[in-house]
Amino acid sequence: MDKKEEFLQKAQKAIDWIARYYENIERYPVKSQVSPGDIYQRLPDRMPEQGEEIDQMIRDLDADLLEGITHWQSPRFFAYFPANTSVPSMIAEMITAAIGAQCMKWETSPAAAELEEKVMNWLRLAIGLPADFEGVIQDSASTASLVALLTAREKFTGYQVNEWGLYQQKPFRIYASSEAHSSIERAVKAAGLGRVNLVKIEVDGDYRMKTDHLEQAIDQDQKEGYRPMAVVATLGTTGSTAVDPLSAIGRVTRQYGLWLHVDAAYAGSALILPQYRWMIDGIEYVDSFVFNPHKWLFTNFDASAYYVRDARALRATFQLIPEYLKTRTDEHVNNYSDWTIPLGRRFRALKLWFVLRYYGLEGLQQKIRFHLDLAGQFKHWVADHQHFELLAPVTLAVVAFRYHPGGSLSEEHLNRLNEQLMHRINQAGRIYLTHTKLNGKYTLRMVIGQTHVEKRHIEEAWQEITNQAGQLNN
Repeated sequence: MDKKEEFLQKAQKAIDWIARYYENIERYPVKSQVSPGDIYQRLPDRMPEQGEEIDQMIRDLDADLLEGITHWQSPRFFAYFPANTSVPSMIAEMITAAIGAQCMKWETSPAAAELEEKVMNWLRLAIGLPADFEGVIQDSASTASLVALLTAREKFTGYQVNEWGLYQQKPFRIYASSEAHSSIERAVKAAGLGRVNLVKIEVDGDYRMKTDHLEQAIDQDQKEGYRPMAVVATLGTTGSTAVDPLSAIGRVTRQYGLWLHVDAAYAGSALILPQYRWMIDGIEYVDSFVFNPHKWLFTNFDASAYYVRDARALRATFQLIPEYLKTRTDEHVNNYSDWTIPLGRRFRALKLWFVLRYYGLEGLQQKIRFHLDLAGQFKHWVADHQHFELLAPVTLAVVAFRYHPGGSLSEEHLNRLNEQLMHRINQAGRIYLTHTKLNGKYTLRMVIGQTHVEKRHIEEAWQEITNQAGQLNN
């Protein structure tokens, strides 16, 4: 059998499995119901001595692994933030795997580098960023935020930390709201800045950063001998999708000469709708910006769109060209390994190219708008129900709410009740929710953004939530 025939025969079995998986995905418990160690114990302790057939591997996938999968692509998945895929994205991932290119430099795959530059320009135009932003695909917003802080650190010190380390430097300070994503704290730690030097700024009643408190914190730190360096503004916090007041924050960073990074990992996709451009009022103050097409633009993880105003500073932070990587084209092209932490890079631009062309701007806008409409309906069901209450404004397609059966129940009692409710719902397996805490209140999060979600799924989810709540012993 030649290579072509072998691939056609064996790949068809995988394609058939994928088709069956999507045909049956609503029948599976959305959250895996296995216990720790269950899957591990099913698997052999050693690899096979002799090669095995693809058919057997697919049978074992069904028998041994599928029960331990949480089905992120189920239209009944309402947890965390979405991590979507779509038909064009899956097809592009197959082609990417087949090409198997290592896209670290222009020379190693010119089309990969130039397509990345082009699709990042497409996205920049689609979400309304100014023309002086240049983009690169990172693996995640966590990495992008670390890259932003490292670049800020180097630009702030004239690239001396890369050369000599932090030993001779006074402590730097980074500022973010108390609702900022945990990845910011991890980035501060990984950048060697020290966890205690992340200053968490109080939020207002809508969970947005208080700009006056930011200014006071910076001023106080300067008086105490610290070196304020950067502020991270969040568009769409994890708990409630609150949007920090970017313009007001920007005026503060401009006044003190600080780097302003924007984490819009989830909410940035909504910027393709003109009515959401208010979220980037103040973009003229911003130095770096990240959002994740792999969350809400139907593109397989991993594909994080990172934009920076000063690309030279970004490259100067990471560029290191050993002799074996020097090429004649280095001064004339974008070598994106100089824009990121890893040297190795996947051909991520291909799946973005497929998705953006398959849906087009209008198609993407239609899907995002539909999710927002569904969230609006769910919000009204919660608000109109005598035993449920909203716990935050509904800005995007996330509804933060809780069960409150009435009476003079303590906050501690309500927290236990809602924790019980969430676990009952997830153990039943028909839908999957996750939680956060807002002002100490145990908060259920209904996240509506899965690629194939329909109105019926939202209706069934609300029915499941209310039914399970009705069975609780209050």
